[in-house]
Amino acid sequence: MTRADVRTEIGAGRWTTAGKHTVVIGSGTLTAAARHWQAVWESGSGAVLDGAAALVASGLSGFTPTRIDVSLPRNNRRHAVPGVVRHLRSTMPPALAVGIPRVRPEWATIHAAQWAASDRQAALLLCLPVQQRLVLPERVLQAWHASSHGPRHELLEVLVRDVCDGAHSLGELDFAGMCRERGLPEPSRQEVRRLPSGRVYLDTGWDDFALVVEIDGGHHALALNPIDDALRQNDVVLSGDRVLRIPVLGLRLQPRAFMDQVVRAHQQAQTAAA
Repeated sequence: MTRADVRTEIGAGRWTTAGKHTVVIGSGTLTAAARHWQAVWESGSGAVLDGAAALVASGLSGFTPTRIDVSLPRNNRRHAVPGVVRHLRSTMPPALAVGIPRVRPEWATIHAAQWAASDRQAALLLCLPVQQRLVLPERVLQAWHASSHGPRHELLEVLVRDVCDGAHSLGELDFAGMCRERGLPEPSRQEVRRLPSGRVYLDTGWDDFALVVEIDGGHHALALNPIDDALRQNDVVLSGDRVLRIPVLGLRLQPRAFMDQVVRAHQQAQTAAA
């Protein structure tokens, strides 16, 4: 196709323009993929999708961005595009060369969390790519350690570990401290139970009141873990215990709401045992 051919199609109304470098075949609404290509072509030389848009282009589901983030070299020419947020960089993050130009998923995950509209959305954008296996948790950790300080640094410092590094996430000792702050007695930790399904390890709770609290790290949502967790919880409940499940991110983002439930459960269990 020559430039003259393109002008002919546009002049005949069969194609329409969507910027200086983009034409739309027909007059239909742009698809999400088309808007991504337009953002890259129109923003400036060297532009690549970044943040949540890059994750969606890599296959992320369950989240619809309200804007398109692109990164491009600071010294390159750049142009404003409606609905597109540009991030000018002295050093460009690693990008994928296949398909639409976009930042690698581990870096896009970090940036998406930094640019999220709220802390809750930041946690969601950390969880989804890992849960959907778009990126390995260890790669996100590596990208986080290599990144410079940005928005929400203190919060993301703990959220990234909670989602990607179960060995160092918030655990029973942190929960015990929260219990002391609410005037609750010290809970037990890592109790071993023999149930019909076999030997299981329970995170924490109060044996004298038959109350169990399971604190779920990010790995609990991966693969077949939810099935194993459900079977274990059902066995514990059928043995006569009350069970509260608390996502570790819940204790980060809404500690008061979850600890209110723990206090209520402890009061109810104490009353039932009296």
